[in-house]
Amino acid sequence: MKQKVKISKVKNNPNNPRLIKDEKFKKLVASISSFPEMLEKRPIVVDEDFMVLGGNMRLKASTEAGLKEVWIDVAEGWTEKQKAEFIIKDNVGFGDWDWDSLANEWNSAELEEWGVDSWKNIDDMETSDDFSLPDGDKEPFQQQTYTLADAQAVDIKNAISDIKTTDEYTFMETYGNENSNGNALYLIITQWAEQRK
Repeated sequence: MKQKVKISKVKNNPNNPRLIKDEKFKKLVASISSFPEMLEKRPIVVDEDFMVLGGNMRLKASTEAGLKEVWIDVAEGWTEKQKAEFIIKDNVGFGDWDWDSLANEWNSAELEEWGVDSWKNIDDMETSDDFSLPDGDKEPFQQQTYTLADAQAVDIKNAISDIKTTDEYTFMETYGNENSNGNALYLIITQWAEQRK
C-alpha cells in the first residue's frame, strides 16, 4: 500500500547490502532535492514495521536533502525469506545502458548530472557515432565497458587516434565491425601481443 509518511517514521535497514558513497551520494541528494516528485513514482519499500527493504540510500539522501515526508510502499504479509530475497534482488543491476541511444537521444551534461557514471568517459571520445554497434543483435559483436583513471583514458584515446593514421589501420581486417575506435583498439592489442612473442 503506497502512502506518504513522516520521514522519521521510516527505519533504515542495518543489513542493507548496497551503499552509495561520496560523489555518487552527493549526486543522489542533488537529484532528490531538484526533483522530489520522482519519489512518489519510486517509493521506498518497507515492511509492516516501516523497516526499509528497498531504498535505504534514497531514504538517507531524502533526509540529507531536508525532506520531512517520503513516499513508501508497504510490503504486507511477506515472509522473512521474501523480505531478504527482495533486499538482494532490488539491488541487483540486470540491465546495461544502450550507449548508442544515450549518445544520440540524450544531453551528455544532463546524463552526467543525473548520475550516469560512465557517460563522461564516452563523451570525451571523438563522436557518439564511434560508439554505434551494428543495427540489431548481430553476433559475434560485443560491447565492453572498462573503468579507467583519467590519465589512462587520455593515453588510450591518444593511442587510438595515432593508430588510425597508420597504413596498418587502413588495411586491417575489421571482421565487419563498423566501430572505428574498437577496430583501432583491437589493432593496438594485436600489435602489443606480437611484440610480446
